[in-house]
Amino acid sequence: MTELTKEQQILIAMRKTLAAIIRDVTPAPGQRQPLSATTVEDVRQCLALIAAREKELADAQGRGGERPHYADERPAAAVVPMAGLDRRRRD
Repeated sequence: MTELTKEQQILIAMRKTLAAIIRDVTPAPGQRQPLSATTVEDVRQCLALIAAREKELADAQGRGGERPHYADERPAAAVVPMAGLDRRRRD
């Protein structure tokens, strides 16, 4: 795996910090939102810019196309064991 650049480390820290702030200020159902609509939109735009730059950097490093997946998610390709196959000759 490629070592992360300082810019990538900063982007990751910013994304994680914004996500933590969002979790901390998100009200329980039925309660009033503490942030204004403008602030919420600004946070969305910041997260979108961070994601776009992270993608640009990953593509430049040849790491594009990486997608998160669940541990129980079925992989797209299946591994077929070779040990159980026998070789048959055609006469």
